[in-house]
Amino acid sequence: MHQGVPDRDPPPSPRTNARSSAPLHLALCITELDIGGAEQCLVELATRLDRRRFLPVVYALSAESPPDRPSLAPRLREAGVETHFLGGRHAGHFPAVVRRLSRLLRHQRAELVQSFLFHANLVARFAARRAGVPHVLSGIRVAERSAHWHLWLDRFTTRLVDRYVCVSQAVADFSQSEARLPREKLVVIFNGIDAERFERAEPLDLTTLGLSRDRRLVTFVGRLDRQKGLLEFLRHCPSWLERFPMHDLLLVGAGPLESELKQEVGRLAIGARVHFTGWRDDVPRVLQASELFVLPSHWEGMPNALLEAMAAGLPVVAADVEGIGELLGADGERQVAPRGQPAAFCDRMIALLADRPLAEQLGAQNRRRAQQFTWQAMVSAYERLFEKVAVA
Repeated sequence: MHQGVPDRDPPPSPRTNARSSAPLHLALCITELDIGGAEQCLVELATRLDRRRFLPVVYALSAESPPDRPSLAPRLREAGVETHFLGGRHAGHFPAVVRRLSRLLRHQRAELVQSFLFHANLVARFAARRAGVPHVLSGIRVAERSAHWHLWLDRFTTRLVDRYVCVSQAVADFSQSEARLPREKLVVIFNGIDAERFERAEPLDLTTLGLSRDRRLVTFVGRLDRQKGLLEFLRHCPSWLERFPMHDLLLVGAGPLESELKQEVGRLAIGARVHFTGWRDDVPRVLQASELFVLPSHWEGMPNALLEAMAAGLPVVAADVEGIGELLGADGERQVAPRGQPAAFCDRMIALLADRPLAEQLGAQNRRRAQQFTWQAMVSAYERLFEKVAVA
């Protein structure tokens, strides 16, 4: 919901060392509001904050998505959260988006900015500085192992940031060791989940996917991107597909690698057993119809998709990347494979698919563990952090 940009800048918010009883004027900034893990986190935070203590306004760097494209913006609108789309489409718009966000922050009289994702982090830092916002927090959601210039820019602009909110201890450790961010600025707040939504979902009727009801599903949910390790994983799938003829692989999601993945499936001649569903809004039902969840990523932070599979009571096989051990806990040893070793990953899958009692035991343990990661616990942790930083 684009609110427009004020014609003139009101004076900046006063910088004070003591908080009054008035609610904190909070700005939440993200790259876009298409459906994704970071976007879901922001929306849950914005809609669940105690309005007696916080007045949130949401800013998305992008233009608003067209009506036919899945978006979380309607959730914010329904909850009465003021939301602005800044119209950025590419890197060349960076200066204009910084200026636009700066004017909006001044108009809001924002006292604290919390941003999510790299591009929003960078824009928010410069806009907040320009607008005189006293406090800036940045969210770090992955251990960035591809775009190393992200790490350099994070380090170069660290003077503009009060705290970095990391989604796992592994991400915090990576941020200190690889990005060389100050340890004293790193805070860990885990993601949340509505576990009951995944526990109580009715299993999807497989015939709606064009499959017979007796098929058994191994499922991946996420963005079809190189980060997720799917191309390497597919090349080793014949090993377990041949051994388990009643099982199919379901890839739920969309992304830039989709065409290449489909070509690889064709080259391997496994198209009858591997199914691409695109983005779906019934993931809880898909997971309840599945037997095993897989996540062969090259790097992560704290993957919500894995947490959702755990809440659905599924055993999982995941690459041993950032956040996985913290999610799975003591039961992780039998559900993880070494990073970047797809053959070992498929061996771990075979072990669980061949041992149904063990798989069911691990699924039940995963469900109980997922119940610890609630949205309310996440929101409460953010609320405590905001108030602590605001009075510093």
